[in-house]
Amino acid sequence: MTAFLDRFVRLSDGLAEITGRIAAWMFFAVGLFVSFEVFMRYVLTSPTVWVDEISRIFQVWGAFLAIAYVHRHRAHIFIDLAFRDSNSVWRRLIDSFAELVILFFCAITVKFGWDLWWKATVLGHTTDSYLAVPLVWVKSAIWVGFGLMAMQSLAQLVKIWRQGPEDPQGLDPDNPIPMGH
Repeated sequence: MTAFLDRFVRLSDGLAEITGRIAAWMFFAVGLFVSFEVFMRYVLTSPTVWVDEISRIFQVWGAFLAIAYVHRHRAHIFIDLAFRDSNSVWRRLIDSFAELVILFFCAITVKFGWDLWWKATVLGHTTDSYLAVPLVWVKSAIWVGFGLMAMQSLAQLVKIWRQGPEDPQGLDPDNPIPMGH
């Protein structure tokens, strides 16, 4: 069982790293696309028909792919006023409860995201634009992203009880303000 959990945590952490990098490159591409559009529109007075829609799709996918990465690195909002000792049982219980809430939310979002994706797939829905991109490409980001988040949340739950909770951003309990911030 221990070997399985270790492999699961490594797989989840690895997927979070990969999807985080993909998301970063997608956001970078959006910046390039928008810069290209500004040049085409205001310098050459010949705007494109694809930049707006493709940029939006990349932003949606980037946001949903990044959530597991953010959770893996605990880079989201974190408040720990009462349970600063990361080795206490109470801290592990509170962190476990938080992960279970995240898992519950992810499960609901994956289920309804899947339903939206399936409806768009079966009915052949497309965007209301000149490109008419199949909504399958947009709607699938919901259940994929939250599925990855659920997987990462399970991995974090394993880490809490096997390694102890990690302090976000490497905070020192005696000096809660990280260096350089």
